[in-house]
Amino acid sequence: MTRPANTTGSMAATPPSGSGGYVLGTDPSEQARLRRQSAELADQGRALLERIPLGAGQRAIDLGCGPSGLLELLSDRVGSNGLVFGVDCDPSNVNAARNLARDRGLANARILVGDARSTGLPSDVFDLVHARFLLLNIPRPEEVICEMTRLAKPGGWVASQEPDVLLLCEPPHRDWQRLVALFEATYLRDGADPRIGRRLPELFRDAGLEDVRVALHADHHTDGDTRHSVFPDVVKSLRAKLIERRLAGETELDTLDESVRAHLRAPGTMTVPHLLFSVWGRKPC
Repeated sequence: MTRPANTTGSMAATPPSGSGGYVLGTDPSEQARLRRQSAELADQGRALLERIPLGAGQRAIDLGCGPSGLLELLSDRVGSNGLVFGVDCDPSNVNAARNLARDRGLANARILVGDARSTGLPSDVFDLVHARFLLLNIPRPEEVICEMTRLAKPGGWVASQEPDVLLLCEPPHRDWQRLVALFEATYLRDGADPRIGRRLPELFRDAGLEDVRVALHADHHTDGDTRHSVFPDVVKSLRAKLIERRLAGETELDTLDESVRAHLRAPGTMTVPHLLFSVWGRKPC
């Protein structure tokens, strides 16, 4: 019988300071989107881990893990004698990740509430420090990369998968472009960079990482592909913020969402939401 996951462990993360500025919401619909995203990006997560010498008995941490993140893949990679930590600033995401660890029998998982910029965890502990789709959603991402570097062991690896948002739609559609404008206005106001993917190698080198490597992946999506609607799904997560800032009203957002989703269902409509940059580098010994 599989042992239940110990979700506390001997290390405690620093509670979030409230200054993280995560662009997207944390309501149940956003949690569901994040869980779906983890499943949809599982192949890319595996491909990244195959490029990094992480093995049985080692320690890994997933910053900004949300309700699932890369926890299952990391747990499987380090095995029963290894440890996997997940850190997220939102307690509801942490509870969801703990439930996932329990339900999937991830006995080597420890899930903590904490700030990715200042986790409070010991330095030089992890063989791999990972984050995915976190850096694009926060201002000052270099602070998180510095924290990731601090947490890694000398000779250990820091890795991130971040998009370089393109938001291509063919054939073009006026309401799609309106959603793009709203999306970009929100990220600009929050100081976040949806095109951070192209900057990752430089940010890694600025943090002192060596042997920085890059893998680039692009997908196109059509009707029937769950990733085809990823962009209107993200805008839906921004809905409360868009209304609060008077960038758009409820009626307009409802109309735009319905119109764009109808366009995406039309035969031949193709989307390319982003380029996916996988970047990994080694902490000097």
